[in-house]
Amino acid sequence: MDDQDKRHSEQYAVALRYEPGRDDAPRVTAAGRGELARKIKEMAENSGVPVYEDAALAQTLYKLGVNTEIPPELYEVIAQILVYVARIDRNKTPHKKF
Repeated sequence: MDDQDKRHSEQYAVALRYEPGRDDAPRVTAAGRGELARKIKEMAENSGVPVYEDAALAQTLYKLGVNTEIPPELYEVIAQILVYVARIDRNKTPHKKF
């Protein structure tokens, strides 16, 4: 296994969902390592879903498993990511002109 293959096999990707009023906490909806991680990132980018990269956090969330709510000790860091994503979404949304 060369260095590039090793780096790809060590990559993690996780998708989160949070719907206020429906979810008590953000939930892991997809998680992958290696090639599956690459495909998750590619799908997000192709769908216009913002991608936030933090290798250590991705690995931690991957270990939680799919359909798992994040634990309280991760609320603060995930809240920061949700604010980041909200800013990106707000900047993408075209403003109506009257």
